[in-house]
Amino acid sequence: NLLGTIYKGGFIVPILQTLFLTVIVLSVERGIALSSAKGKGSIPKFVQNVKAALAKGDIEGAQALCKKQRGSVANVVANALIKYKEMDQNTILTKEQKLTSLQQAVEEATAMEMPALQQNLPIVATLTTLGTLVGLLGTVMGMIKSFSALGAGGGSVDSMALSVGISEALINTAFGIATGAFAVISYNYYTNKIDHLTYAIDEIGFSIVQTFSATH
Repeated sequence: NLLGTIYKGGFIVPILQTLFLTVIVLSVERGIALSSAKGKGSIPKFVQNVKAALAKGDIEGAQALCKKQRGSVANVVANALIKYKEMDQNTILTKEQKLTSLQQAVEEATAMEMPALQQNLPIVATLTTLGTLVGLLGTVMGMIKSFSALGAGGGSVDSMALSVGISEALINTAFGIATGAFAVISYNYYTNKIDHLTYAIDEIGFSIVQTFSATH
């Protein structure tokens, strides 16, 4: 049966199974984390509503939108709006200094959110290569067993030993490819989602700075 076939794969197979399960667990964790980071509503709609509130000078309304939306984008906007309000009431700094201070607030808030978004993804990226290499190691060991059986046969072929070696090689190959492929798909999918969040953060941060520049 299937379990018996997997058992014939040798001691490398449990390692590959562990790597495969690790990729699955980390992928599920990233899915939950990025869903939370996205917030409750549509990000493009949230960005549009914040822009509209800023255009009207309604800072309180923009802050209320952040509390309702939540997530990483809303956190960056909320921190930027606090600095926006502070600079709006500041009568000492020049306009250029206020803009610089506001830009720094946006960048600092973004830098605080990025590690949470990218957490565990470097591990998934490593498993992309590691799973394939460990599978290749198991494949090579299985082929070594096959050729050892051929060499020990003294001219005759030990079909049982040969089939065991080939079976071990192919099982390791299959697990290695599955682990590497799933890790690649997971890494690219979540990296793309993070890029969308980062783009939204950059867009709204730029809009906040430009709105302040245009109204002061």
